[in-house]
Amino acid sequence: MWRLNPRAHEAFAGIGAWAVVLMCAVSVACAAASLGLWRGARWGYRSAFTLFAINLLGDIVNVLTGTEPRALAGVPIVVAILLYLRSKRVRRFFGRRAA
Repeated sequence: MWRLNPRAHEAFAGIGAWAVVLMCAVSVACAAASLGLWRGARWGYRSAFTLFAINLLGDIVNVLTGTEPRALAGVPIVVAILLYLRSKRVRRFFGRRAA
């Protein structure tokens, strides 16, 4: 994995043990959002939307700063997912199923 993105390896090595804590927190947030989406819960929708928006901002910052120019490939994908999540059909589904 580190051969694909050696800069990430350097960044995580610089953070030290906190890198593990960070990745665990991200993993828990993603798992929670996916569970909420699976259940059709409004909180799952909000969590997923927020996580994708944060991902989009990170990709844009990485491209603009030149840190990771390959992040540009993720921008249209995340934008498409966010647009899908904002569609009336999806919002209606999560609005109706919310507890």
